[in-house]
Amino acid sequence: MPSNIKFTKMHGNGNDFIIIDELNEKIVSESEKPGFSEKHCKRRFSVGADGVLYLQPSQTADLKMRIFNSDGTEADMCGNGIRCAAKYAYEKDLTQNNKIEIETGAGNLEIETKQRDMFWAKVNMGKPLYKRKEIPAEGEGEFINEELENTDHKVSACSVGVPHAVVETQDIDQIDIMKEAPPIRHSEIFPEGANVNFIQKIDNKIRVRTFERGVEGETLSCGTGSVASAAIARKTGLTDKKKVEVETKGGVLKIIFEDKTAYMEGPAETAYNGTI
Repeated sequence: MPSNIKFTKMHGNGNDFIIIDELNEKIVSESEKPGFSEKHCKRRFSVGADGVLYLQPSQTADLKMRIFNSDGTEADMCGNGIRCAAKYAYEKDLTQNNKIEIETGAGNLEIETKQRDMFWAKVNMGKPLYKRKEIPAEGEGEFINEELENTDHKVSACSVGVPHAVVETQDIDQIDIMKEAPPIRHSEIFPEGANVNFIQKIDNKIRVRTFERGVEGETLSCGTGSVASAAIARKTGLTDKKKVEVETKGGVLKIIFEDKTAYMEGPAETAYNGTI
């Protein structure tokens, strides 16, 4: 396992990451990346984080972002993580203006940045996908308010670069997420597994709690989960707003729908720099 590695600790609404800059050279070998994430994301035993972001050169964008979850698995996309990557690029003067394009496993995404009292980024998250084969999920057609085995909840699902299940609840604070999310997350209907979001409409906001695949627990915020939750809420008629305010435990994200494309707007913050 490599040592004396410089890193930056960042978070988006409390969803926190260890940033490793590999733009000029590879710091952690491919074979060691899963174990590095498992070791250093472990809270109280190392830095502690929900995942490790590797920033690398890209042939098709300004830079490439790869994310390894705390369990060592690699994810295609992370909404809060990509805002952190954009802030890192902004602070390191890797962009010439307030726009940046970042390559992810889910495709290239465009980000607009602004810095006033704090850093904000607006991310083009693409079009939410509702067809089962696109999520992916077993069966045909869309996945809306379906009954699943081993859960009393009706479940909807979509993909926003990664698969998300969404469950509407009447009292989100009473959800025992560590008990109620795993049967959905591991349901055989999702061949790649799924992140699980419990949502409740309160006034004009959508409150969301997310159990993240790869973290295997609840995180303070999930960017892709917020987009998926807002998209499903519009799909099921829970809201008809084009601008949806999503409240997570870590803070608020604004999800904006223009035609069929979803945009996520929210902050990113640098906590500190260090060496491990």
